[in-house]
Amino acid sequence: MPAEPTVLAEDDGRQPAEPSKPPHAVEARPAVKRSGWASLRPLVLRLHFYAGLLIAPFLLVAAVTGLLYAGSYQVEKYVYADELRVPVTAGKSELPLSRQVAAAREAHPEGTVSAIRPAPEEGATTRVLLSEVPGVDPDRTLAVFVNPYTAEVRGALEQYGASGALPLRTWIDGLHRDLHLGEPGRLYSELAASWLWVIAGGGLVLWFGRRRSQRKRRNTTGRGRTLSLHGAVGVWTAVGLFFLSATGLTWSTYAGQSVADLREALGQTTPAVTASVEPGADGAGEHSEHGGAGGSGASAGAGSGREAADVGLDAVLKSARGQGLSGPVEIVPPADAASAYVVKQVQRSWPEKQDSVAVDPANGEVTEVLRFDDYPVLAKLTRWGIDAHAGSLFGVANQIALAALALGLILLIVWGYRMWWQRGRGTSFGRPMARGAWRDVPAYLLVPLMVAVAVLGYFVPLLGIPLAVFLAVDVVLGEVAYRRGRRTYA
Repeated sequence: MPAEPTVLAEDDGRQPAEPSKPPHAVEARPAVKRSGWASLRPLVLRLHFYAGLLIAPFLLVAAVTGLLYAGSYQVEKYVYADELRVPVTAGKSELPLSRQVAAAREAHPEGTVSAIRPAPEEGATTRVLLSEVPGVDPDRTLAVFVNPYTAEVRGALEQYGASGALPLRTWIDGLHRDLHLGEPGRLYSELAASWLWVIAGGGLVLWFGRRRSQRKRRNTTGRGRTLSLHGAVGVWTAVGLFFLSATGLTWSTYAGQSVADLREALGQTTPAVTASVEPGADGAGEHSEHGGAGGSGASAGAGSGREAADVGLDAVLKSARGQGLSGPVEIVPPADAASAYVVKQVQRSWPEKQDSVAVDPANGEVTEVLRFDDYPVLAKLTRWGIDAHAGSLFGVANQIALAALALGLILLIVWGYRMWWQRGRGTSFGRPMARGAWRDVPAYLLVPLMVAVAVLGYFVPLLGIPLAVFLAVDVVLGEVAYRRGRRTYA
């Protein structure tokens, strides 16, 4: 939210240069000593201006792709309606889950069964997830959609992530996350997230640092009108932009690792249920010879001769329901003879349901229960933050809010560039901010500020490295301008 400078230009940005001043004359530095906010404002203004100018293209891409992703949830329901929904036949109940899995395996014998998501509600399909399917990305699974009332296979689509994203949403998600460039492409989104809070915070400080009479610009035109719109929208969206920045960094490559390390040091990592059983206990040893089929359709009780040693999916689901695991769940078959079924809730809308249990395949007994209520505080906050950032926590309302934030950010960027253009003095690209603002900041403010920036830059490297590069380039350019007799100060 680049606001106007107080020394360099008037509000309309069109004050002509003094004709008597030589074009390359060195402008004398003001002798007035500032303190407190008066000394910091030019520095914040310069940082806000250049950060917005240089990072805005990355933010614009993130905002546009984020806007597309916010709408992808609802579009996905229409595009894949045939796979996701089935007509409900009066009087018909759902078939056993094992029969539905068998139908999916008959239609798609390739790969192995990695998970099963029973129909979460009336009229929805069951998803049988297959991994290691030829032609399917290793990071994704093939979701086979089965009519739970008739065992009819409705189709098969690639699925990505815990949210169950189908091809359309997966493609938009990849565009937003890394521009489909893989790991190197993630640097763009981390750069945007690293600087978004700095730009939003700087604009907020500048806005509230102005006198009330200056903030109210009714019936103005030109740059003043653009500034008024830019500032007002920036203030209203600031909290949301801070949130998007913070939650986006938790997913990032470098800053995200710093967050993960901090959580681990504090004992705040996300726990997981133990998926193991004691061999030989309560008949568990009876199915040890079938350990090699742990992730296949056989392990899901699909009629491969394991039924004598495996209670089957329906009994496992019943045991999980008995522990209060309501709503949509995902069943992960045992990986080997020493492993248990893991059943976990996958509802990401409020209230979140993230409980999980381990079920012994030999007798259907629950061996461990993990409640979301028992998660560490930071693990809960991370889960809520990620789901709100992705648009699933509060459903449609969440998606509308994200779309509004994305639109607001797009407008802020457009207005910011327009103000830059309007600051011009006969040049087509607007006039840059003058150097030297940091010289007026008292040492008791400047030193702690530099230390804080250095610490932040260490933990958020895509904030620290670009800032260090900018400062180095700025110093060099300032020295070159000084030697040519054109150095000016704000």
